[in-house]
Amino acid sequence: MFQMKSSHLHPTEDTANSNTLLASQVWLEYGRCPNGTIPIRRASNKPKRNVHPRKFIVTKDHSVRTDPPINDLMALTTGYSYSGAKANIKVFNPYVESVGDYSSSQVMLRTGPLQSFETAEAGWAVNPIVYNDDKTRLFAYWTVDGMQKTGCFDLTCPGFVQTSKDVLLGGDIGAFYASEITIQISKDPSTHNWWFKFNNHEVGYWPGDIFLSMRHQANLVQWGGEVYSPKVGTHPHTQTAMGSGQFSDPITGTSGRMTGLLIEENSNPLKRPETLYPKSEEWECYDAYIVKEYVPEPVFYYGGPGSRNNPRC
Repeated sequence: MFQMKSSHLHPTEDTANSNTLLASQVWLEYGRCPNGTIPIRRASNKPKRNVHPRKFIVTKDHSVRTDPPINDLMALTTGYSYSGAKANIKVFNPYVESVGDYSSSQVMLRTGPLQSFETAEAGWAVNPIVYNDDKTRLFAYWTVDGMQKTGCFDLTCPGFVQTSKDVLLGGDIGAFYASEITIQISKDPSTHNWWFKFNNHEVGYWPGDIFLSMRHQANLVQWGGEVYSPKVGTHPHTQTAMGSGQFSDPITGTSGRMTGLLIEENSNPLKRPETLYPKSEEWECYDAYIVKEYVPEPVFYYGGPGSRNNPRC
């Protein structure tokens, strides 16, 4: 059954402020969609693939590397019944070395076995192979089999149901550069649909019935950055950057940063994660730092230049 509004999410900001945040999307400079329609991005060239190229999956205890390689740098919490997660993500336009590389920052919920996990995630990305340019774009993504046969960005294949006429998935969000966007994913307890909110605006949902285990819950939440390149883990390493392209910096705050890292458990109100720790596979290329003490909500600093002007990587 089609659902126009979530039954459990409520605005936390005034409407005027929310509209101001939405107006920062570049496409809205040229008009808005009529009621009953949604915006759909049409690339000048057909994307080379819709399937997410990530094949590098990190768990608390071990990692599995297949081809193609990914560096995931994350704040991670696991082991509970998660029904949602939220963060404020600082927006940058990181350097991407080649058309086959990408760099992203996102909120992710996941469940299932290592080789056939299910996930819903959203954030921003510079992804030339999908979007045919090097702009920073808003994205939403899902898979139900560890990206073996399924996996889809935005509205490029059936799955995500968009309800908003004001948010363009895959849209240029460069106007947010060096400021924050708010990303929240939350399961509606009445319908089991996973809703995506961007800057307090409901964009749409992943229907619960496209998932198996995650129809009911997720057992892992990740916040962080991701770099894909065939040159991850090799020498010479890729120069593709993560976050702002600077290593984690809690002093000046000029690195990649996420504030307000919060979770939902069993559809209860948002709260701080009980456990939270950083994870990276290449600390000399990208690193992370979590501030948990003496702050109302955790803050996650992350990023790095890869091998660009960095002989350690």
